[in-house]
Amino acid sequence: MSPTAVVLGVGPGLGMSVAHRFGREGYEVVLVSRRNERHAEYVAALAEAGVAARAFAVDVRDRARLLSTLDEIGPVDVVYYGPGATDLSDMPGEITSTTSAEARAAMDWLYPAVEVVQHVLPGVIERGGGLLFAGGLSAVRPMPVLGALALSAAALRNYAVTLNAALAEKGVYAGTLTIGGVIERGDIHKMVASMTEKFGSLAEHTLDPDDIAETAWQMFVKRDRAEEVFSVL
Repeated sequence: MSPTAVVLGVGPGLGMSVAHRFGREGYEVVLVSRRNERHAEYVAALAEAGVAARAFAVDVRDRARLLSTLDEIGPVDVVYYGPGATDLSDMPGEITSTTSAEARAAMDWLYPAVEVVQHVLPGVIERGGGLLFAGGLSAVRPMPVLGALALSAAALRNYAVTLNAALAEKGVYAGTLTIGGVIERGDIHKMVASMTEKFGSLAEHTLDPDDIAETAWQMFVKRDRAEEVFSVL
C-alpha cells in the first residue's frame, strides 16, 4: 500500500503544493478543508499529475467531526497542518489592546493541531512518519499589529519544535514552516491584491508555494532541522 499524507487546511497555494510534492513521492494524498466547493478541482489536478487523492470537508475546530474524519481516513504516515484564518477584515486588535477573549479565539487554531497529533501519533510512530506545521513570522519576530495571532503562532511553533525533540528518538520527524510573506496563488494573496487601498504593496511580498513545499519535503527526508523560516518582509 502507498503511504498516506494528510493535508489539513488545503488551499490553492501552499496546501496544494505540499499535496503535489508528497504525491510525486508516491504518497496517496488526503485533502481536508472547511468547504468542499474546490475539492473536485483539487482532486482532478492531482489525478492529472498521477497522484491518488481524496477529500473531506471539515472545519478543524469541530472536534467531533475532525476526529471522526481521521478515523475514516485510517492510518497515516505524514500530516501537514496548515489551517488558519483567511478573513483579513476580521483581524484582532494590535497587541496592546489584545483581550483574553481574542487570545482564546486565536488559540482555536492551535488546539486542533494537538487533537490531530494525539489521534494519529501511534500510527505515525509505527510508520516512522512525520508531522509538519505551517505558521506565521510573528512566532519569531515581534509584529504587534497581529495581536493575538502572534500568540497562537508562537504556541504552534513551540509545539512543533518541542514535538521534534521528543519524537526524534522514536524515528518520527516534526517540523515547522515559519512564513513571512504572502503565498502566491493562495486565498490571502488574492484578497490582499484586490484591496491595495488597505494593504498597499503587501501583495508584492510573495513566496512561491512550490519552493516552500520542496523545502518541507527536504526537511522531512533529511530530518536535520525542525524549522525553516521563509521571509520577504
